Amino acid sequence: MTSDRLRAVLFWVLLGPAYVAAQSVADTGFRYTAARPHYSVGKGSLILYDGGHNNPLSLKGQYSAFGRVLEADGYRLATHSEPITAKSLADARVFVTVNAMYDLEKLDLPTGNVYTDEEIETLYTWVYQHGGSLFLITDHMPCAGSVSKLAERFGFNLINGFAQRKDGLTEIFSRRRGNLTANVVTDVEGAVIDSIRIWGGTGFFPPPEAVVISSLGEDYEVFLPVQVAEMNHHVAPTIPKISGTGLANGAILQCGRGRVCVFADGAPFTAQLQGIKSDKRGMNHPDATQNAQLLLNIVHWLDTAYR
Repeated sequence: MTSDRLRAVLFWVLLGPAYVAAQSVADTGFRYTAARPHYSVGKGSLILYDGGHNNPLSLKGQYSAFGRVLEADGYRLATHSEPITAKSLADARVFVTVNAMYDLEKLDLPTGNVYTDEEIETLYTWVYQHGGSLFLITDHMPCAGSVSKLAERFGFNLINGFAQRKDGLTEIFSRRRGNLTANVVTDVEGAVIDSIRIWGGTGFFPPPEAVVISSLGEDYEVFLPVQVAEMNHHVAPTIPKISGTGLANGAILQCGRGRVCVFADGAPFTAQLQGIKSDKRGMNHPDATQNAQLLLNIVHWLDTAYR
């Protein structure tokens, strides 16, 4: 892949189509200090971070802030670059996949599934029977389409499109606005989440037994383009779309002995600097002061599945 093509991929899969103006880089100055770490440093549960399925956002690169927050809480993180097997999952408590993509070169439809049927069944068995936990983070097309079969195995119907507020306002999800719910990951004693910041992504229909964290609702439309180049601030009237009503962009699910969290936007759990003005995006943004705590609350919940 050429360097220009790689930069384009990183733009689309993290920043969102309407905001791509210049290259983004990890905010290396972002720091997070856990007031009361869940574990002693390096003594926490093992979290495997997928690096073997065309994942452009690595723990050493644009998703480094995700790792720093969890390591500050005592968790151990390791990149998992091999095919998913029962043996490779055996020592882990949580498997994280972020913006896995079927093809880094071909971004337009049709989108293939990046995980094999065998890997999907292995993950499902590990969660349902053995008490493992899956944290599936995806984004707008083609990311959502690439992991749709994996999500479907757990009952989540991902929309392979991109979500956009009708009024173009800042994407704040809050209890006051009614698009952030009270649940086991937002109502943690001493770590209550009232508001989080999102940057586009997509939506999904959760299974009936899932608990929705955040929902799109009537303020949103989800566009269904065929080509990535069709994703813009001003979408052509010929691009099909659906209402955001009934769609979630964050939800959790108890699945047998294990647990699942699906989030349909990759930006809230990173920390980026975008463009020549180094605009902040992610947990480093002034509107996202509770995003890091939400990440910790989610991982704590995933970590406490059946042992």
